[in-house]
Amino acid sequence: MVEVFKTDINNKTTAKAIIKTLKQSFPTSNFNFDLNDCDKILRTESRHNINKQIIEVLTNQGFSCEVLEE
Repeated sequence: MVEVFKTDINNKTTAKAIIKTLKQSFPTSNFNFDLNDCDKILRTESRHNINKQIIEVLTNQGFSCEVLEE
């Protein structure tokens, strides 16, 4: 299951730290950012629906995160 999130993360250092945190919580999932996109995209690939947990992790760290609707 691939999901795309809109975030307010705007630098590579923060993105790498977020990915590290997400990998610790969801080791079988894949994550990457597209910081060049106007929505500062976080893409996730997981076998399970972990949308709520991802939003919670980012929100708890002070970032906005919402599922990007197509």
